[in-house]
Amino acid sequence: MEFLLVFTAGGLVYGLMELVWRGWTHWSMLLCGGLCLSIMYTLSSFDIAWWLKLLLSAAAITWVEFSAGCIVNLCLGWQVWDYSAMPGNILGQICPQFCLLWLIVSAPGLCLCSLLRSLIYKTSAG
Repeated sequence: MEFLLVFTAGGLVYGLMELVWRGWTHWSMLLCGGLCLSIMYTLSSFDIAWWLKLLLSAAAITWVEFSAGCIVNLCLGWQVWDYSAMPGNILGQICPQFCLLWLIVSAPGLCLCSLLRSLIYKTSAG
C-alpha cells in the first residue's frame, strides 16, 4: 500500500507539473511520474549524502524518461515529446538541459518523499 500511495502521488505531481509547464500532459507521463517518485522514495531512505541522492534521483528520472521515450515516442509513434532540436540530445528523448532540470526538481521531490514517509508511518503507527 505504501508504494501505491507514493506511485499515485508521483503521477499526480508530475502530471500537474506538465500541465503548468507546457499546458498538457499524456497519461503515459503519469506512469513515468509514479515510477520516478517510487524510485526516489527508495533512494531517499538510503544512508548516503544528500547530494548523492540528488544525482541518483536525476539519473533515475533521466533513465525513466529515456526508456519511456523509446517506447511511447520511437516504437509507438505517439510523439509525447521530442527533444531532437535540443543540443546534445540522444535520439530526441533526453537532453542535457532536461537532465539539469531533473537535478533541480529532485530536491523538492526528495523533500516530498520525506514528507510522504513521515505521513505514511505516522498514520500506520497511530
